[in-house]
Amino acid sequence: MSESSVLFKKPSYPINNALLDYLERFDRISNVSVCYDDLLRFSGSINVYDKNDQDTLWVRVYYSEYERNEIDLILKKIYSLLHSDGNTDIIKFLNIDAIDYCTFGNSKPFRIKVRNILNDNYVHFYIKKADASRIYGLELEHILSPDKINFLVHQDTLIEEHIIGIPGDVFMETLLEKCTETEKSQIAKEFVKFNERCMIRLLGDMRAYNYVILPIHDFDQVVYRIRPIDFDQQCYEGNFKIYRPQFFKENSPMIQLIKNKLQTTSIEQYKNEERAALAKRVHSAGNRIQKLLKIMINDEIAPDAHIERLKLELYRYTNDLKFKNATSMGQILEAAFEYVSMNYKNLNVFKSGF
Repeated sequence: MSESSVLFKKPSYPINNALLDYLERFDRISNVSVCYDDLLRFSGSINVYDKNDQDTLWVRVYYSEYERNEIDLILKKIYSLLHSDGNTDIIKFLNIDAIDYCTFGNSKPFRIKVRNILNDNYVHFYIKKADASRIYGLELEHILSPDKINFLVHQDTLIEEHIIGIPGDVFMETLLEKCTETEKSQIAKEFVKFNERCMIRLLGDMRAYNYVILPIHDFDQVVYRIRPIDFDQQCYEGNFKIYRPQFFKENSPMIQLIKNKLQTTSIEQYKNEERAALAKRVHSAGNRIQKLLKIMINDEIAPDAHIERLKLELYRYTNDLKFKNATSMGQILEAAFEYVSMNYKNLNVFKSGF
């Protein structure tokens, strides 16, 4: 990672009024009053272990009886907002099975487990301190990726749905070698596309534990999708390599897989497919993406030194003066979208690097 990431923890950037207006316009504001700080008032906690008795670094928290009743009701209402547009009729069928607190990372989230008592099906969602970087990342993921994502904001609190899948590091350690040769080729293809998508939209720090791999059964085969789950490093770092998952040592099994299974022409084909798909999504999003970019252009979401470094690195890669003339991370991202939209048919928009 970059020196700044190693030496300094990324700051949390506040949500400005323009971004709040945007979130309200697109139904991202929660009308249920919930505060991250309220959940911090737990009375005690116990460690949470996985099925192999390894410490997960999450703790299960508990509250006084009076506070727990109030918190449970609020969390059930939030669930109904996320999954049934606020229909309160389902609340009587819900139970809050667990509230877990993460003791590491930037966002230190609470993970809420909600169970339907009629059939024992359960889902998770997260409550975190709202950070503008993460909100931009979530919204860009929703607009520009193959997957949609649901989240809500209430003042300085972020409510985020759980993204299902197998953490990348766990998949590589336990399942990758068991895949068929055809499946390995398909995974290699998906990682090339994932790498390209992260690079163009400037989503950083996609090490193996910051994305998940989702197996999907399709007729007589299993296909795989890769989805990011951590959006804190959206448009923050100055080092261009941080936005390219291929350069993280934690992803080396994937890079080796690509080298073993894909020819250079195939890699370029898949990169071009992803650029074309992203360019079409930018065009289709139209007014929504333009509104978001306008807010990002006028928002401070990275230090000036990061902006200066990134824009010059991108200028050297593309020779596009729009990067060199950018004065904010929002302008750099806008230049990237314009460049890809205009040139996605060109086989050498960005260097491959593989």
